[in-house]
Amino acid sequence: MLLSIITPAYNEEASIEKLWTRVRDALEPHGRAHGYDFELIFINDGSHDRTLAQIRRMAKTDLRIKYISFSRNFGKESAMLAGLTYCRGDYAVIMDSDLQHPADLLPKMMDAAQKGYDQVMAKRTRTGDAKGRTFFSRLYYRLVNNLMDVHLEDGVGDFRLLSRKAVDSLLAMKESTRFSKGLFAWIGFDGITIPYENVAREEGTTKWSFRALLKYAVDGIMSFNDKPLRISFYTGLFTMLLGLIYIIYSLVRVLVVGIEAPGYFTMISAVLLVGGIQLISVGILGEYIGKIYYEVKGRPHFLVSETNLPHLRMPCGKDDNAS
Repeated sequence: MLLSIITPAYNEEASIEKLWTRVRDALEPHGRAHGYDFELIFINDGSHDRTLAQIRRMAKTDLRIKYISFSRNFGKESAMLAGLTYCRGDYAVIMDSDLQHPADLLPKMMDAAQKGYDQVMAKRTRTGDAKGRTFFSRLYYRLVNNLMDVHLEDGVGDFRLLSRKAVDSLLAMKESTRFSKGLFAWIGFDGITIPYENVAREEGTTKWSFRALLKYAVDGIMSFNDKPLRISFYTGLFTMLLGLIYIIYSLVRVLVVGIEAPGYFTMISAVLLVGGIQLISVGILGEYIGKIYYEVKGRPHFLVSETNLPHLRMPCGKDDNAS
């Protein structure tokens, strides 16, 4: 039995060696006791520092270290997809390379998996997070769970163990704009949650800017429902009804009181309100059309420039096993 640990890495040269040491120390005794081997697959997502050089050096010292290096930065979603696509384990774990996902949780996840669970999810506490970040995170989860067709649990992210059945189910979904948190929930299967304390980043800085987080949040909402389109429709219908009511009111007032000079404030307010609703509705429609545009193009999610996986061959680029 084989456990594949998939680790996206982007400019993480300071932490990847520590990660391997902690994973090895956590899994070697547990693997011997329970009869399984493990491998760590680094996905170098176009790093600009010495992340790839570090991984190459480590891979020469231990055959359990594998890697896939992208031709450029394609993003974490593509990195996770590459790992799931090319891993060969009976189970797969996705964990970050910034040391915020504790490796000592891996044996507990394997114990739960061997009881028959197809998804073993790690749930972190909000201890140590800024109050503002905690507030907006909870607000976001409340919003998306009211909009999306699947349920997302606050604190449960990508750090999880997946059975081969769950991995194959995820790979069967080929959409270009991937929102893995939603996909994990969509496939279902029996799952269990293991809580752990929030861990502060030891090395480097976060790669998630506010703009990237906002884009990720919008992608999540748009990827799993058409409610924004329906909200636009209902808002337009409600605005039209308000307009009809105002027309009837104005007509009655003209018949009873007589014609008055039109109100500047009323006209400007109506124009701004209706115009704003129209722009928002067009923007929502544009988001969905944009996603259709990317789906139709059918471009690959990532391009591999180098790897030491023997079963991964590229039509171009460097295969470390061929050198």
